[in-house]
Amino acid sequence: MATKLWQKDYPLDQRIADFTVGRDRELDLELAPFDILGSIAHVTMLEEVRLIDGPAARRCKEKLRELYPLARNGQFAIEDGVEDVHSQVELMLTRALGDDGKKIHSGRSRNDQVLVDLRLYFRHRIQGIVEQTEELSRTLTELSEEHHDKLIPGYTHLQIAMVSSFGLWFGAYGEALIDDLRLWKAAYDSVDQNPLGSAAGYGSSFPLDRDRTTELLGFREPVVNVVAAQMGRGKTELTVAFAIAGLAQTVGKMAMDVCLYSSQNFGFLQLPDDLTTGSSIMPHKKNPDVFELLRGRCNLLQTLPAQMAQLTGNLPSGYHRDFQLLKEAIFPALDQLEDGLAIALYALPRTRVRAQSLPTDPRYTYLYSVEAVNKLVLEGVTFRDAYVQVGKDIENGTFVPPTELKHTHLGSLGNLGNDRIAQKRKAVMEGFNFDRSEQALHALTRKGGERL
Repeated sequence: MATKLWQKDYPLDQRIADFTVGRDRELDLELAPFDILGSIAHVTMLEEVRLIDGPAARRCKEKLRELYPLARNGQFAIEDGVEDVHSQVELMLTRALGDDGKKIHSGRSRNDQVLVDLRLYFRHRIQGIVEQTEELSRTLTELSEEHHDKLIPGYTHLQIAMVSSFGLWFGAYGEALIDDLRLWKAAYDSVDQNPLGSAAGYGSSFPLDRDRTTELLGFREPVVNVVAAQMGRGKTELTVAFAIAGLAQTVGKMAMDVCLYSSQNFGFLQLPDDLTTGSSIMPHKKNPDVFELLRGRCNLLQTLPAQMAQLTGNLPSGYHRDFQLLKEAIFPALDQLEDGLAIALYALPRTRVRAQSLPTDPRYTYLYSVEAVNKLVLEGVTFRDAYVQVGKDIENGTFVPPTELKHTHLGSLGNLGNDRIAQKRKAVMEGFNFDRSEQALHALTRKGGERL
């Protein structure tokens, strides 16, 4: 029996076969549940447009629903000699159902199969990452409230600049992650379009109902133009890669701050012993390896859009085998991002915050220079004259810092605005509407549940 959907009556050179398949069989295991979901929706639609009779469609859907939990639980395997997940699913149907299993490829190509598999897969992975990011943002906002009154120096150019606080530091990252959620929302909207029915990129002469498969699979809308659907390959991955890189930039910067702030020269944070590693030669060392590795992985993830762009940048419209390599870069990146978010959620709340005695520490005297300028302005001195006067006091060694802080505006030391940040986060999360897709896929895997 042929094990390739495109099999002809001549053998393929085995070295060529091995090279062209590459890591597809390994990576396709992640797509298996989504390939089965796409097939259930496709068969349902084929029955409704009378391209498959009712009994054959019922038998195909029953078998696919038997395979689905195996794929979800990691018990699905692609056999030796079988090229990819699409071939494996059709092979298993044909073995079990004979000619009925051969009918499900009507009006479909491996091209739109992999397109719909990937969009379902990315939609699923985006939901998990978005929920982790929301939790990390919420955790940071809570830490901001808990440590709102603990002062630390703020820096520009790595020079002491103005008074800051752990309320501001934690809260800043909590809010920055909301912008990353917005980037993921844009990626989700791009992914949440149905390409099924575009076949090899030029449609089909069968009377396919693409709106019906859109409904069955819980997509927001179809990619209308069949060539545009095929052109989404590579563009979809690039869009997701930008979201990965944006989130990695925020998390990586935070990890760098933790490494810096936990060093003895700063001493603002202290990692518990069981979160650190030691040195083979220096008995005193307690290294922040977990945050160093988080920083390094996030730095690598920021290169992902360039990889996606390099792979696809000079390709014309239509399908090309180069696209296969996109999975090798983006699938592991999604795993690494999820692992990084999980370790940040685990380690940050266990990190000890150490407030600084800023007013009495001579290293931080000049943190209050802006306070002195502002105090003079409030007394009637023009800003430029006040700036010059305080500058001369600093040069002459006569500067006396005013230690009373009067920051009241929104987002400042005395008015963090974390309630507003929480409202912003909630509004962004409500825009994802994950429930729609979850309900549709749940109905699709229930016997008789595809009639939404």
